[in-house]
Amino acid sequence: MVQLKAEGIKKSFDGRTVLEGVSLELRKGELVSLLGASGGGKTTLFQILAGLSLPDEGHVYMEGQEVTGKPGKVSYMLQKDLLLPYRTVIDNVALPLLLSGVKKAEARKKAAGYFPMFGLEGTEKKYPSQLSGGMRQRAALLRTYLSSKPIALLDEPFSALDMLTKHTLHEWYLRVMEEIKLSTLFITHDIDEAILLSDRICILTGSPGKITREILIEEPKPRSKDFPVSEEFLEYKKEILKHLEQR
Repeated sequence: MVQLKAEGIKKSFDGRTVLEGVSLELRKGELVSLLGASGGGKTTLFQILAGLSLPDEGHVYMEGQEVTGKPGKVSYMLQKDLLLPYRTVIDNVALPLLLSGVKKAEARKKAAGYFPMFGLEGTEKKYPSQLSGGMRQRAALLRTYLSSKPIALLDEPFSALDMLTKHTLHEWYLRVMEEIKLSTLFITHDIDEAILLSDRICILTGSPGKITREILIEEPKPRSKDFPVSEEFLEYKKEILKHLEQR
């Protein structure tokens, strides 16, 4: 089932076309990565998919209903965690519930119920400055989830983390996605990350940006610990690099 669909998206700024003819689909339960060079229009596309920006041409659909220019239909998380430093972790996480009108005690109780699943147990009364980078990202991801949308748009959420923390969060995020039935569209510049996490990889290249290649990652999930050093992994990486070099 197609949950999110972009069709014929075009967007220009100050006479310069950033995106042209961009179409993509996200199916239920999938993680699809959007891979491409900096400045290629990936974040602009995300803003359009999130309803935060209107395309010059094209449409966005959610489960068959047009949602072009309608914010609040998907969860959207940027690279920075944007946790409020003066709020405790529980109050940061519960913020979407509070903004939707849930009373504070009820919002805290509901948010706290997810802390074990998100690996945050024991951090409820701490402040963001007391957490590691990985824990801050977990808190931000839980806050994103509590906006109660079945689709998450993640704009490089793991890019600032060290390699070991990133690897741990990759495994954890895929497990949580499965448990809470979440579909994810994911921006990254990291080819290895895209191969490890994705069901499909859409490559955005050119100026204006267009999706010029879609690669299906056929390795079943959960992926084995040996997959990153396998011949199959290297073949996917070669194919992606070759395509990016030809842009």
